[in-house]
Amino acid sequence: MVHVLGSRILLSPTDPQRSRDFYGEALGLAVYREFGTGPERGTVYFLGGGFLEVSGRSTAPPSPALRLWMQVADVRAAHEELRARGVEVLRPPQEEPWGLIEMWIADPDGVRIALVEVPEGHPLRSRP
Repeated sequence: MVHVLGSRILLSPTDPQRSRDFYGEALGLAVYREFGTGPERGTVYFLGGGFLEVSGRSTAPPSPALRLWMQVADVRAAHEELRARGVEVLRPPQEEPWGLIEMWIADPDGVRIALVEVPEGHPLRSRP
């Protein structure tokens, strides 16, 4: 068994500064660390229990199979805040058949991001 001590998602955007502006300013993710210099420098953001590293540069956007899932305390408040910051909302908050309240946005390269609220009483809130 591999004993994992930490993890992060690595994202190499087509325009690193545009992506840093999106994740750091528009979404307001807190910075864990920064490294390197120049346009491809790296920034690692907190993602709750994980990290998102935006570093390097890619000549093509990521695969549409890559999506991010971020749990928030209040998805409707996040919706209003992100709209006020000019973030395009692909789908406003709605309750899903599985009981979560989800909304969808995308980063500048089209990476789809689900912002999810786990309502009171949902099974994800209970412990076995």
